[in-house]
Amino acid sequence: MNSERKTMLITGAGTGIGAATARILSESWNLVLAGRRPDPIESLADELGGASRAIAIPCDVTQWDQVEAMARRGVEAFGGLDAVFANAGFGATRGFLEETPEHWESMVLTNVLGPALTIRATLPHLLEKGEGHFLITSSVAGRRSLPGSLYSATKFAATSIGESLRQELRGREDGNAIRVTVIEPGMVDTPFFENRPGSWALRDTDIADAVRWAIGTPPSVDVNEILIRPVGQAV
Repeated sequence: MNSERKTMLITGAGTGIGAATARILSESWNLVLAGRRPDPIESLADELGGASRAIAIPCDVTQWDQVEAMARRGVEAFGGLDAVFANAGFGATRGFLEETPEHWESMVLTNVLGPALTIRATLPHLLEKGEGHFLITSSVAGRRSLPGSLYSATKFAATSIGESLRQELRGREDGNAIRVTVIEPGMVDTPFFENRPGSWALRDTDIADAVRWAIGTPPSVDVNEILIRPVGQAV
């Protein structure tokens, strides 16, 4: 354990934005890497220095017992949490006659209940410390409805969760030093998409850079929303 380094917990850390954020912060942060599939997060933890700097915790963010255990193990490994990045999520084909109801249910639970449970499990630890930073991955689709997109509805919910958390914390004497940032990417070329968009889209490292900037601002600055589109994206 390196107690001189701050600690961030990242859900959905195995690929894409979560993995890119872990890599970009690994020089100066301890990392708790959570994901549904063990192999990607375990490989990433090894890549970033092993148990003294990064630990991998398999976790389905829709299951309270797993999320609670994830938070507890992160605190035990590094002595506390300084930032929590609720990043886990996935999408669905647009169209209300597309996908299966089972796919919809899993997406809604992951994208909406997932960040809520992550907050519930980690908030007591940040309140005990008296400071910290929550980050939530939403989307440009959480700012503007897209045709036939239930995914868009889940991201409106994620954006609302971030703002609701911020308002709750501003009303608590023990929460006034805890900051909240909602990250709202446009099109990003990651494994999130079956047919990846290619070179015109954002890179996962572009979003990771935004996360690094937000957590690096002075403690008195609360960057509430960061909307990032590639130059070529109209919507």
